[in-house]
Amino acid sequence: MKPPAARRPGFSRRAHYGLFFGYVIAIGGMVVAVLLLIISIVDPRGYGAIKGAALDVTAPISAGGRSVVRFFTGIGDGISAYIGAGSQNAALHRDLAAAQRGLMKAQAAEAENRRLRALLGLAQQAPDEITVAQIVGSTFEAPRRMATLSAGSAAGVRVGQPVRAPEGLIGRVVETGRWAARVLLMTDGASNVPVRAVRDGTPAIAVGRGDGTLELRTLEVGSNPFRRGDILVTSGIGGIFPPNVPAARVIRIEGDTAIARPLADPARIDFAIVQPVYQPAAAGPLELAPAQPVAPPVAAPAAAPGGRTPPRLQADPRYQPALQEPAPGAPVPPRAPR
Repeated sequence: MKPPAARRPGFSRRAHYGLFFGYVIAIGGMVVAVLLLIISIVDPRGYGAIKGAALDVTAPISAGGRSVVRFFTGIGDGISAYIGAGSQNAALHRDLAAAQRGLMKAQAAEAENRRLRALLGLAQQAPDEITVAQIVGSTFEAPRRMATLSAGSAAGVRVGQPVRAPEGLIGRVVETGRWAARVLLMTDGASNVPVRAVRDGTPAIAVGRGDGTLELRTLEVGSNPFRRGDILVTSGIGGIFPPNVPAARVIRIEGDTAIARPLADPARIDFAIVQPVYQPAAAGPLELAPAQPVAPPVAAPAAAPGGRTPPRLQADPRYQPALQEPAPGAPVPPRAPR
């Protein structure tokens, strides 16, 4: 079957009506335009009234259209602002992180300066120091409580020398190498430090417990003389540790026993001072040493006549005939030939 020929626009009634109404609207618009032009020439006031009425009619439509435009424009601006706020927030977070890092560096530098100033002040107060060394390591969980110094025999460090920091006493040297030394901390079970309480001068021995604390053992039997918060310093008794070095603080009382914690924590200390062994008598001038008392001669009964010692004197441990002086008028026994 042969396909139908191309249809004309007028063949469809809907298209025909659409084309007709289009022509009518166009002609009507032209007529209205001509009438408005004539009215504007003939009656300008009437034309102005018509324009005002048209403005009143179109004003709500314009306002509605403007609101719609503003709504969609606001949505776009909000999206743009949200994206911009996210970028600004990320930038602010980066700036805040940088400021926090700078603050932490400044605080660390300030803390380091405080420690170094305290160490410098301690070095000026202790002119007899051997050396200033860095603490490069310390034990925490091991049974033995030790610390390692970055100075050894090459710097004059010897076994037995006390080690301290601005905060207080750390311990004493027990091993030395050429460039390093090992320190026995106060809290080690083999450490014994003579101390005294600052409050009333009560003497005691601070014995390490191996758990980071000290047990205070008094020299006298009786009630516990210590209180919580008492500060203990070295007494200087027995040598090794110089007197009046801050040592520990009492943290609790357990019956007749006082438990203290060292004031100097090797885990938080960077540098320490090694001092010579405290021996004031050996280090002082010889002429200033106190005179040693001379023991009196042993007194015992005189020897019995005839050279025989009675049984009673034989049982006396104080009787030494060779040390006795002869009685006045008694013959001096001859000495044996050599």
